[in-house]
Amino acid sequence: MQRPLAASLLTALVLTLALAGCSADAAPEAKDTRAPTVPSGVTATAGSASTVHVMWSAATDDRAVTGYAVYREGHKVKDLPATTLMTDVVGLAPATPHRFTVRARDAAGNVSPPSATVTATTLRAAAEDRTAPSAPRALRATADGGRAATLRWSASTDDTRVTAYDVYQADVRIHTVPGGATTARLAGLRPGTAYAFTVRARDAAENSSPDSAPADLTTATAPGAPENTAPTGLTATAAKGEITVTWTPPDTGAPVTHHELHLNGRFATTIIWGNEPPPGRATYTFPVQDPPGTRYTVTLRARLPDGTWGDFSVSRTVVVR
Repeated sequence: MQRPLAASLLTALVLTLALAGCSADAAPEAKDTRAPTVPSGVTATAGSASTVHVMWSAATDDRAVTGYAVYREGHKVKDLPATTLMTDVVGLAPATPHRFTVRARDAAGNVSPPSATVTATTLRAAAEDRTAPSAPRALRATADGGRAATLRWSASTDDTRVTAYDVYQADVRIHTVPGGATTARLAGLRPGTAYAFTVRARDAAENSSPDSAPADLTTATAPGAPENTAPTGLTATAAKGEITVTWTPPDTGAPVTHHELHLNGRFATTIIWGNEPPPGRATYTFPVQDPPGTRYTVTLRARLPDGTWGDFSVSRTVVVR
């Protein structure tokens, strides 16, 4: 009769230890009371008589920054997600100075102290202006290591004056500098990545110029990382009802038989050449049914010999005719 008793005692002991382990596993997570760091690098640039463009550098947190708040004269005017580091504050009075600060927040509701205060004065209201500035010329891009780049261009002209230059990547504005500047430094880039940038000039009436010619660059690869495998020399041109893309496949040591075409950041189709892809540059034409004026951003990537997909090419913007 001792063995069943011993088994019962052993069972009770195991159950007790298991419950103790469960209790330890269920210990509540320590409360997050640490606020994010203060956003740095805050700038404010008047873009017109009624708008100011505010930018800043990302804050950090012991867990994660979840958003930012922009304040004008101490009153919150914008709530933004953590992925957004710039915004336009609109509806302002002409020829008026405004003070801006930015604060970061985390998921627990902790909020950083305000950033340094920056000031911008909106432009004077002018007579109706419908003439856009000329496109910036001679855009050049230089990589500064793996995570930054510097853009330089020749100034645009306008019938009144250029008040700002907007930098675009994949048809999305990522940076703004005052109208007197002809350089911009971009941070937060990814190592070993191909980029294409364009610049537009803007005047006080918010008229924007056509895009500059694109400037391409590939940031330096991180130590020990493989070389970039993006297709190069991508062009995209529109004709009535169709778009044609041309590119040079990457040198992978083997024929590149498959490419993926992405439109506006989404997969569109796979281009398959079979066992004998065309030598040199490749060309592909596809139909479009969107109305004239529709804008597309086009990117490509190649399938590598190991079956994985390589790096994306630079993006090209094309307008449907």
